[in-house]
Amino acid sequence: MKAKTIIIIVITALLTIFLMINSEPVEFDFIIGAPVAISKLIVIGICIIIGFILGFLAGRPRKTVSSYDQEIENHQANENKSTLSDEDRDYIS
Repeated sequence: MKAKTIIIIVITALLTIFLMINSEPVEFDFIIGAPVAISKLIVIGICIIIGFILGFLAGRPRKTVSSYDQEIENHQANENKSTLSDEDRDYIS
């Protein structure tokens, strides 16, 4: 097994133990409405899932398109590649 896999397994096991230890109900106050008694397990679990999703969205590589790349392609397409300059003709002959 790779070190990365072992670290992921250890972190997942520690996270699972942490969630199972904190399973007693707590008062959770939503913005609208009265406070509701919810298990800490659910609150912490939802926060972890939201954190993973936000971390994934923020950390994924983006596909960038540069206008400079398009400018180079347009310039090369307009250039006639079959013509040689006088210098090039003298060098070849």
